[in-house]
Amino acid sequence: MNNKNSVLIVDDDQAHRTMLRTLISGWGYDIDEANDGSTAIEKARNQAFDLILMDIRMIKVSGLEALSEIKVINPAIPVIIMTAYSSVDSAVKALKQGAYDYLTKPLDFDELRLTMVRAMDHTQLREENRLLRENLNRQFDRQNIIGRSQPMVRLLETVAQVAPSEATVLITGDSGTGKEMIAGVIHYNSPRKDNPFIKINCAAITETLLESELFGHEKGAFTGAYRRKEGKFRLAHRGSIFLDEISEMSLAMQVKLLRVLQEREITRVGGEEVIRVDVRVIAATNKDLLQEIEMGQFREDLYYRLNVVTLKMPGLQERTEDIPLLAQHFLKIFSDKNNKPIKGFTPQAMDRLLKYEWPGNVRELMNVIERGVVLSQADYIGEEDLPFKADDGLSVTALSPKGIMPADLPLEEVEKATILKTLESTQGNKSEAARRLGITRKTLHKKLKAYGVMP
Repeated sequence: MNNKNSVLIVDDDQAHRTMLRTLISGWGYDIDEANDGSTAIEKARNQAFDLILMDIRMIKVSGLEALSEIKVINPAIPVIIMTAYSSVDSAVKALKQGAYDYLTKPLDFDELRLTMVRAMDHTQLREENRLLRENLNRQFDRQNIIGRSQPMVRLLETVAQVAPSEATVLITGDSGTGKEMIAGVIHYNSPRKDNPFIKINCAAITETLLESELFGHEKGAFTGAYRRKEGKFRLAHRGSIFLDEISEMSLAMQVKLLRVLQEREITRVGGEEVIRVDVRVIAATNKDLLQEIEMGQFREDLYYRLNVVTLKMPGLQERTEDIPLLAQHFLKIFSDKNNKPIKGFTPQAMDRLLKYEWPGNVRELMNVIERGVVLSQADYIGEEDLPFKADDGLSVTALSPKGIMPADLPLEEVEKATILKTLESTQGNKSEAARRLGITRKTLHKKLKAYGVMP
């Protein structure tokens, strides 16, 4: 079985085409050729190429004309345009028509190779390593955790070691990174997996009700307590309890929780009976607890009781390699849910997903994919189906009001001039400037800092 990626080279210059064939086949790709745009269209219609490398100037059918037709046939094929002309106008037209990127002749072979690899990496999901690493054995249940990046591999390796133990675990990380899912992986890979896994969000319950939720209450303990209620700790007996957003717990409740962790016993609100509980505690927070301790918001003794093993969840920007896998996973879920057989993502859409900063992490990505599925009217989700306008950098159209970059000015200078001009036009309003530029406020802050115009 041939597992090589296939590349279609389109150029009416036979000598240049032959040179590219020799070069690119030497990199391990299968090569097909077309001597003009019309032949390229037919080949794209009859064969699924992993990438098309196409000259923009051809006698019969130009690269721009062929590009438009090919994108109708299969918008997911990344097309790299070659041009012997340094005019940005033709490149901008190609990019607007769906080209992945453009390169100028004579080609820089290192740049060509890197661009090809990047284009195919963005659009092709390589087979995920089923074992991750050998010490993640076949008995380890990942519970739908998606990830092959090094941060996730390292995290899951640690989870595989920690899960079989009885150790209390503290999971830290930003909102939306999947702390609750990791807690589930720990429980369901532990000896307690056949017993209850009880979850409670400490931030979602008022202080007066939280004690009752955790420890239960007796009938008549307070107004509205019409019957005895068992608390979460009692329900989790012989199993695990997940205390999410534990930093939101009041200091008074922290004292009571500390006693439970030390004594392994609870008392219902309004009662006197001491109840022994055998519960493994897994806690999570999106705050820096050491900083909370310094501010007097969190008890140091409770912190050290919880912090037997700490797991740090990586943000999505730390594991960009996982974005295509996660995007495809969510696409399948929401396509089935909405009965829309969407096949995948255009290269431009995937490029946006990879370059966006994801302040909301995996949860935000999931919501973006669901929105894309609902709004898409094509077989592939395009960048027009995404809620954000640009990625970490500036889009071509954001660089100037007309989307044209001056040919005699370096791209970095054009970007800087555009940012500063936009900031000036908003009277220094950074949020509005970022909106007009199509970038995040965080990106704008970083760029202004680099220019030395912002402390």
